Amino acid sequence: MRIALFITCFNDTLYPDTGRAVVTVLERLGHTVEFPQEQTCCGQMHFNTGYRPDAVPLVARFARTFAGYDAVVTPSASCAGMVRENHPVLAARYGHAGLQRQVTDLVPRVYEFTEFLTDVLGSTDVGARFPHRVTYHPTCHSLRGLRLGDRPLRLLRAVEDIDLVGLPAADSCCGFGGTFAVKNAGTSAAMLADKADDVLATGAEVLCAADNSCLMHIGGGLSRQGAAVRTMHLAEILAATEGTPR
Repeated sequence: MRIALFITCFNDTLYPDTGRAVVTVLERLGHTVEFPQEQTCCGQMHFNTGYRPDAVPLVARFARTFAGYDAVVTPSASCAGMVRENHPVLAARYGHAGLQRQVTDLVPRVYEFTEFLTDVLGSTDVGARFPHRVTYHPTCHSLRGLRLGDRPLRLLRAVEDIDLVGLPAADSCCGFGGTFAVKNAGTSAAMLADKADDVLATGAEVLCAADNSCLMHIGGGLSRQGAAVRTMHLAEILAATEGTPR
């Protein structure tokens, strides 16, 4: 199986260790991962802020860059959702027939990381060990967009020595929402405060999620409170082998 890593521009710029973690886990499971250098943004920023025709060249580049791969795996529910839900919309509205065919062909092979592990590879135990108290925040795109359900939790429960605790009001939004946090700062800050209180109530050492954008938002709020809770992408926990004999 030819597998490509779609790192996303957000992770590539700010959280490159998440992409490395995805590769570590997939290689541990016996797969080779390729990284197409031509990849760029999926166009989500343009789409969400109303510049939809400007996103079309990015849609075309994505389709061209990842054509031929059996699976395109990304550690971002947000960007996976953009490609699967909105690339076909953009191609149909603004693209030519050739682009529509390319997008239609590629979209079924684009996977968020946890669904690729569970649904395609049939794996939940990926050989991880992480002896820490962890709570999981299901981001809006993972929960309501991709409907990942308990896939991330099944993977976390299989991690050796993890102390996984539930997050109160887990399905509530953290208040990020991309430019929502900028355009509606007051509302976003109030939502963040509630989410931070819920995280602190768990006594967790680590908060994890399937989107680093939300982790950045929540982590910033926790940091400003002086809280000791770390934020980690779920892929980084699955890549960890802390204390495992080598």
